[in-house]
Amino acid sequence: MISARRFLPSSFSAAPEELEALTNRGQEIVPESVGVERPRLEGLWRGVEALYQSGAHPAIQLCLRKGGAVIMDRSIGQISGRAFRPGEVDPDDVIGLDTPVNLFSASKALTAMLVHKLDEANVLRLDDRVADYIPDFARHGKGEITVRHVLAHRAGLAKLPPEAFDLDLLTQPERMLEVLCDIRPESSPGGRLAYHAVTGGFILGEVVCRATNRDLRDLLREKIADPLGLHWLNYGVAPDRVNEVAINAATGLPLLPPLSSILQRALSTDLDSLIRLSNDERFLTGVIPSANVITTAGEIATFYQCLLDEGLNGEERVFDARTIRQATEVQTGWELDFTLMAPIPYSLGFMLGSRSLGLFGFDNPRAFGHVGLSNVFTWADPERELVVALLTTGKPILGGHIVPLLKLLRDIGRVFPKTAPSV
Repeated sequence: MISARRFLPSSFSAAPEELEALTNRGQEIVPESVGVERPRLEGLWRGVEALYQSGAHPAIQLCLRKGGAVIMDRSIGQISGRAFRPGEVDPDDVIGLDTPVNLFSASKALTAMLVHKLDEANVLRLDDRVADYIPDFARHGKGEITVRHVLAHRAGLAKLPPEAFDLDLLTQPERMLEVLCDIRPESSPGGRLAYHAVTGGFILGEVVCRATNRDLRDLLREKIADPLGLHWLNYGVAPDRVNEVAINAATGLPLLPPLSSILQRALSTDLDSLIRLSNDERFLTGVIPSANVITTAGEIATFYQCLLDEGLNGEERVFDARTIRQATEVQTGWELDFTLMAPIPYSLGFMLGSRSLGLFGFDNPRAFGHVGLSNVFTWADPERELVVALLTTGKPILGGHIVPLLKLLRDIGRVFPKTAPSV
């Protein structure tokens, strides 16, 4: 299951009946019951259709929850990663609401909450040194790096050596651990902010396994997925389920410096190579704590609803309310991120919203969530009582999708006005 092709997205105009044949809808409440007019909500879906027709995303899932209820749960497109050709709809290839999709970097939020859950249970502490659990990690001056530093992207370990992108290492954890222990820091602990795209997840995952003497998949299932009643959500999938995962496609315009250099620095490999690897069975069945949680839009929306509800899932408590506050508290303002070369606000595990234009649209300073390569958006906005999960399988950076994507993010904020004041 490897896709290495790149196709340049070109916009197309599908007939309404073709778009409908490519669409699946779940159970949705009457929008007026939460104060949203149906024409405005359907306008959002037309925005999703416009994003789809940009040609950049072979498949899209969108789940919106307002006031705790599912107000939109829909999908459109094809599982196979093929560019849609008007007049050719294959019913067996249409993405469903239960089709699993890779979250890429949005996986970091799940790994972070697993760490916070263990802190809540006094199994580990955020200010513990990583070397307390992995003694060899102290090499090259890394002895004072704490779990908190890693969660905050301030451990000075943003780069993973290119040789570590050998998927065979996923079945040889001792070799991957040796790579992590041998990394030399680029800055002092707690110093420069630099997004840890891949390294942070592996470090946190190993700390969790050492602290509990448990398998990371089992812990994510036990501590988060099962209490929330989620079927797919975990690191990778079982080998016999690989063919059910939506295929990622390399789309968009070819990248040139400096953008290609920034992405290479963040990912420690080039974009096309990463997308090809993401469809490899070894990637899909391995454990990559920062990049391969596989789930659906509906499932990840359920996770964020639990966080928005201060750790409750119905009457069952999954996290302490204090744990949610600790995980989502602002750690940085608009400080320059030296990996992404942009000002990104972070908490201990989440990316945060903005009073102006941010990662999750406009004017949502209390929003918290995480984005994933390249147009995966997952967040909760307490001021709007809103949860958004937008999952896509195309991986463009530049292209004609940018305008409809920004318009969709803007319109989400407009359709769902604030119900609580900013603080």
